Amino acid sequence: MLFDYDKAPSPMKNESVKVYYEMLREKRDALRVKRGIDILVSLLMIVMLMPLLILIAITVKLDSKGPVLFKQERITRGMKKFRILKFRTMVDGAAMLGPAVTLKDDKRITKVGSFLRKTRIDELPQLFNVLIGDMSFVGTRPEVEKYVNHYSEDMMATLLLPAGITSMASIEFRNEAERLKNAENSDRVYIEEILPAKMVLNLEYLRDFSLKLDFRILFKTITK
Repeated sequence: MLFDYDKAPSPMKNESVKVYYEMLREKRDALRVKRGIDILVSLLMIVMLMPLLILIAITVKLDSKGPVLFKQERITRGMKKFRILKFRTMVDGAAMLGPAVTLKDDKRITKVGSFLRKTRIDELPQLFNVLIGDMSFVGTRPEVEKYVNHYSEDMMATLLLPAGITSMASIEFRNEAERLKNAENSDRVYIEEILPAKMVLNLEYLRDFSLKLDFRILFKTITK
């Protein structure tokens, strides 16, 4: 799960990232178990939830024009680009109608999409991202490239591990859309204020990584 640091992309080769790499290398056995759990649980959930996934897909399709799945290029482990999967919750072509971040009461959100977002059911297709290894159940939420381009040297360390479906940062900033609602420039506020605050928590996760911590974050995600 932890790649060879010597083969890391040049933006990740700095002393700050190297420190985190050495920390994680000492926990490589736990990281292997983490990957094993990701594969087993995601596969079981896909099989068990398949009827629900099909029902949601039909509902999304009937609610508004456009594809069932929203696919967007994000950045994961080792600065690899991948397409994150979600049930589409916005009108088709929403990316051309507003910022990359979603605002509270965003007019681009569909009726069914509003419910899917509130319940986080729209995230279920990411089980496939977890199964193939682009994501993990717990880890730094993947950003689009334009935000990754603003990462500091420290922040690049979050790309040592696969992106996650949930994290302490995503729990603490679950009302992110509310914070951005009245911003004159939501992208600027996100890059200058919210992203750095999230990264404090993401880097803390790397320093404290353990399977016990992963289970605690999953529990908090479910109960919040």
